[in-house]
Amino acid sequence: MNKIKIYGKEYPARVTMGAMRRYKRETGQDVSLMGNDIDLLVTFMYCCIVSACNADDVPFDMDMDKFADGLGMDDLNGFAESISPARSDSKKKKGKAPEVPST
Repeated sequence: MNKIKIYGKEYPARVTMGAMRRYKRETGQDVSLMGNDIDLLVTFMYCCIVSACNADDVPFDMDMDKFADGLGMDDLNGFAESISPARSDSKKKKGKAPEVPST
């Protein structure tokens, strides 16, 4: 996912070093400890968009709650998929769950 549309406006959406720093300051934990917690994923997504907007000089003035209120599950799922490394079918073993990256 390179962009996300919220309230009818497109914003850049990508993982940056600034996003990881923002996330750690916001939550007190490293991104690698996020797990499957939806609140933490929304927080990380918010940090990624704030950081990408900052880097691209795109105005972004939503607070986290306004952002979350405009976010749909499809947006969140698309973002989660975009930050997960692609897994090749040849590396998956039949009968075993795929390994979850620690990011």
